[in-house]
Amino acid sequence: METLEIAVLVITFAILLSAGVPISFSIGISSLITMLISIHTLPSLTTIAQRMATGIDSFALLAIPFFILAGQLMNSGGIARRLIDFAKILVGKLPGGLAFVNIMAAMLFGAISGSAVAAASAIGGFMTPVMRKEGYDRGFAAAVNITSATTGMIIPPSNILIVYSLASGGISIAALFLAGYLPGILLGLSLMVPAAIYAKKNNYKVSIQFTFGDAVKKFLDAIPSLLLIIIVIGGIVAGYFTATEASAIAVLYAFILSVFVYREIKFKDLPGILLNSATTTAVVMLLVGTSMAMSWVMAYENIPQNVAAALVSLSNNKFVILIIINIVLLIVGTFMDMTPAVLIFTPIFLPVVTHLGIDPIHFGIIMVMNLSIGLCTPPVGSVLFVGCSVADLPITKVIRPLIPMFISMIITLLVVTYFPELSMLIPKFFGY
Repeated sequence: METLEIAVLVITFAILLSAGVPISFSIGISSLITMLISIHTLPSLTTIAQRMATGIDSFALLAIPFFILAGQLMNSGGIARRLIDFAKILVGKLPGGLAFVNIMAAMLFGAISGSAVAAASAIGGFMTPVMRKEGYDRGFAAAVNITSATTGMIIPPSNILIVYSLASGGISIAALFLAGYLPGILLGLSLMVPAAIYAKKNNYKVSIQFTFGDAVKKFLDAIPSLLLIIIVIGGIVAGYFTATEASAIAVLYAFILSVFVYREIKFKDLPGILLNSATTTAVVMLLVGTSMAMSWVMAYENIPQNVAAALVSLSNNKFVILIIINIVLLIVGTFMDMTPAVLIFTPIFLPVVTHLGIDPIHFGIIMVMNLSIGLCTPPVGSVLFVGCSVADLPITKVIRPLIPMFISMIITLLVVTYFPELSMLIPKFFGY
């Protein structure tokens, strides 16, 4: 019977997804149908509802709505523009400087907001018109914006790392945050390589000029925004507050900064910001609830154990297993959002990699970096759609310049996968 139920789960989910049913409903409905076949009784309706409720009954998950709200405040509060100005000081005078500025600003904004979509919207909204005005190809500008926005998924604070902590059974969020720094920075730097090659090939000139006085002013203007990174991550690592408490502090700091310091958000704007945050939170929490229900159904049907046995039967070499898992996740990321993918596949793959001696913290970074690539690919890449919308381009015009960026991302993924020191160096330094 297990084979039948597994087939029902997979086939119904695939049919619903291909029919255009939202992924959260596809996950929930396929899980419910599988339970009805398995238990043969109506109480399975109650079981699914209970699993959805208990799936979001977590103190750690409270950090997600707070970080979402903090990101919305930053997106509307002039923080993105100041980070772009700061990035111009750092990399603006390099060949192809505007592309480098986009990447660096996205890394900085991601390190504050933790949202790839917010970074693509906020940074891309400023940089794409500027790059176009300076003669950059619009498809290239969009590709740079789309891929660089994903660095915010790895550089902390990152909502998806909080979700991974929940799915893995409570791995330290602070350790995961610390583990994301070097891989996230490496990803951003790797994206600069194809950007530099493209800029040199097309003879893009250095157009950013500023005096020493301008540089000092822009740096001082960005300091209040950059302090948020130190306050949030420093407080978590030092043990002053948890990740959930840090998210609430991030909201308070972003509110004060945007309303009273930068004065770019008026009190009349707050209801709209709160509504957008609540809408985004509702979507995320529904995904979490239905994904936790599917995870329970798969555990009930012994799917993780069967997959683990199948992988181990293929090879006991952890390098081979990791490449197989990476290929599977790259495929999954093209049609499934990151949140359900992490919640569903972490319980399947984590026992396998821990059995092979791979640290769960390192695997979390591998998983998030891998699935971040899916944010930039059709058919469900949310960052891809936002980036194309900002650039006012169809997806077909962006795919070609995206390819070298994808290659760079995959190479970085393999480096992070096979050199665990990149993920584990900072957590080990702080005793995790």
